[in-house]
Amino acid sequence: MQQLIAIKGGRNGLRLQLDETAPWPELLEAVRTQLTQGSSFFNGAQVVVDVGERSLEDGQLAELLELMQAHGLKPASLASTARESRAVARSAGIAARPLLRHVAEAEERGDALLHTRTVRSGQLVRHQGHIIILGDVNAGAEIVAGGNVIVWGRIRGTIHAGALGDRSSLICALDLRPTQLRIADLIGREPEPHSEARPEVAYVEGEGIAVEAWDAFRK
Repeated sequence: MQQLIAIKGGRNGLRLQLDETAPWPELLEAVRTQLTQGSSFFNGAQVVVDVGERSLEDGQLAELLELMQAHGLKPASLASTARESRAVARSAGIAARPLLRHVAEAEERGDALLHTRTVRSGQLVRHQGHIIILGDVNAGAEIVAGGNVIVWGRIRGTIHAGALGDRSSLICALDLRPTQLRIADLIGREPEPHSEARPEVAYVEGEGIAVEAWDAFRK
């Protein structure tokens, strides 16, 4: 099946890359499905909309912006090789710039984001791939990842792995006592308390989230 949209990361944040040739209603429905599956991942995010060579009409852009707004996305800019699309974006009050495909590809990050300090209350770390935290995740902090979340420290805040719908994602920490754990569309129960900190892994088992000691999980 043809992939109609792609979520990528770059120096300017998230990039929503749309297929250039698919029928517009089909493409819009694919965007709706992706945004619904990853609602917590996208909420409040600044997004560069990449339409490639597609010439957008006023009504099409209005439909796309309405859909993005309904899911909490904010368009940072529109990138396109088509002058018509850039003109439509500017008339809607959105920054527009020519798209140089080789530059866009060079900006894409790898799968993992490395965060080398503690995430404090009120802070949000979001990435479309895996997230690795060298430090603690304090109560009131939030981590949202499209892939796995690995914390070399304590988790006390909210963690959402597989936020784009991947139930195979894992959450690992040296001390796992979160406010809330989520993997894909599932919300976990608070882990059972234990007397001392130990490395643990949270993963999907059936229709729920299981938490297991690292030593037992890797056997």
